[in-house]
Amino acid sequence: MSKPVPAKFVFSHPVHFLSFGFGSGLAPKAPGTFGTLAAIPLYLLVAELSLAYYLLTCALVSLVGIYFCHHTANRLKVHDHPGIVWDEIAGFLITMIGFAATWQNLLIGFVLFRIFDILKPWPIKWIDKHVSGGFGIMLDDLIAGGFAWCCLYGVNHLWL
Repeated sequence: MSKPVPAKFVFSHPVHFLSFGFGSGLAPKAPGTFGTLAAIPLYLLVAELSLAYYLLTCALVSLVGIYFCHHTANRLKVHDHPGIVWDEIAGFLITMIGFAATWQNLLIGFVLFRIFDILKPWPIKWIDKHVSGGFGIMLDDLIAGGFAWCCLYGVNHLWL
């Protein structure tokens, strides 16, 4: 278990603040869950964009996330500190691609993403263990978001 990061560190630099999901990664328990919760307002801000602009937003969030996570992890000297949750934000945005911003989609998408992020089925767990740097921190959550998207697609077409 990584030691807690002081709020002073998180708020000392904009990249750390963003890496820690606007401060949500400071949660003493389940920072990934709080980071995913922090993604919901961002999702609601971009949910009505055209699909092309939404995908561009996902790409930008993911690409800058590689830098954010790499920079903060290096400063902390911890590969993937649990408080670094920008990857959860990006993963949740991937989960929600093309879905209406209904409470049902938000709830199901949130639960599905957290399940894949926590359980890390293959190849997510392998990537988490073998791909390093900011790219590795981001990639496992982006794939978890893709898995969650597939399941949410199924739910939408079968039940909603």
